[in-house]
Amino acid sequence: MQSTMDLDTASQTIEPIELTTLESSQMPQLELNAPVLRIIGKAPLSGHVPISGAKNSILALMAGTLLSSEGCRIRNVPNLADVQRMSDILETLGVKISRNGEVLDLDTSNLTSNSAPYELVSKMRASFFALGSILARLGSAKMPLPGGCAIGARPVDLHVRGLQALGASVQIEHGIVIAHATSRNGRLQGAKIYLDCPSVGATETLMMAATLAEGETIIENAAQEPEVIDLADLCMAMGAKIKGAGTNTIIIEGVEKLHFADFTAIPDRIEAATFMVAAAITRSTLSMSPVVPTHLTAAISKLQEMGVTVRIDAPDTITVVGGDRYRAVDIETLPYPGFPTDMQAQFMALLTICEGNGVVNETVYENRLQHVAELNRMGANIRLKNSVAVVTGVPQLSGAPVMATDLRASAALVIAGLAADGETTVMGLHHLDRGYDRIEEKLRNVGAKLYRTTETIAV
Repeated sequence: MQSTMDLDTASQTIEPIELTTLESSQMPQLELNAPVLRIIGKAPLSGHVPISGAKNSILALMAGTLLSSEGCRIRNVPNLADVQRMSDILETLGVKISRNGEVLDLDTSNLTSNSAPYELVSKMRASFFALGSILARLGSAKMPLPGGCAIGARPVDLHVRGLQALGASVQIEHGIVIAHATSRNGRLQGAKIYLDCPSVGATETLMMAATLAEGETIIENAAQEPEVIDLADLCMAMGAKIKGAGTNTIIIEGVEKLHFADFTAIPDRIEAATFMVAAAITRSTLSMSPVVPTHLTAAISKLQEMGVTVRIDAPDTITVVGGDRYRAVDIETLPYPGFPTDMQAQFMALLTICEGNGVVNETVYENRLQHVAELNRMGANIRLKNSVAVVTGVPQLSGAPVMATDLRASAALVIAGLAADGETTVMGLHHLDRGYDRIEEKLRNVGAKLYRTTETIAV
């Protein structure tokens, strides 16, 4: 997850470097009959965009429901490929799941298995976070090492060391993490845990595990993302005792069992910020709700620094008014409340049409700049070295066939296509479908010209 966003690697210190022009990339082989998104650029946008529930929160919330012996109802659930994958995984554990629109009912009363299948977990990293809740509920768990977007190494050592501190024996055998509580009663034991970096995934895994542990657990240098707070709020709605979520120190007093809860997830701050950039790059006016403006502080600040007008029209509504000229800014990705790595690609797309030079320093994931080559195919001027990109603004992007390399890169290419002259064809839509609920419908409803097709694309 998220998250948002799973900040599972320490920030890197990047040495001063000599920047060189990125060579034109080779287009990856297109899967036969795979859908593509055709975008006719330069269409003005206008209107209101509804924001769905937060992907990076929902996946953690679904894992959190395993802690309850009665089940849970989650509202504001987006229609995403990742949500369906998480549902498939939980069903293999014995969870009964039913969905009615944006409401997800999970009956976790008969948790029959402590092991999730590799073929499902390998497709989505967030499923690994269920390790903590399964271990806390059943006293043992087996979880394959996770998969997900190819945006860099995201080791699970923080999860493992934290669970060991809570009294679990943890081994990794043939790619499977095998853990069990070593106490006589099969319960984890409260402990003091310091995270080497504020990993969202590790914070969520350990917080869930500690809710049913005996005694008090203190997690220091915890992640402060809104999605962590949302998970804590769900756990507390189910009867957990948690203090400090949203700060760098979380204190959990373990309880014996958790009960049913009816819970509404927060809106997706990354989706909202993506549409904010879409409004800016097309020089259009869009409003969006529901949002939590404080979750968007970093994105709002950078847009305003560029010269974009951002208004908070109501406690849950933001309006973005695009302008004629934008100035380049520098961006460094950091754990929350810093600038989110999940918005780096989208802001880079906007920087391509800003006046001057902007420096983008990706400090969270070492392999999250693969979209640079694709933006350059569209006429951008981006020079790249390691995890630093220098973006020199150009007057106009041009439509081109491009390949999405990860979830947020796919969104960046879509919004670049909205502003480009001519037609852009975005391939690799399985990435986009993981994290954006009905993005094409939402864009068409505000004036964008785009459609999905399986026609063969010449590259």
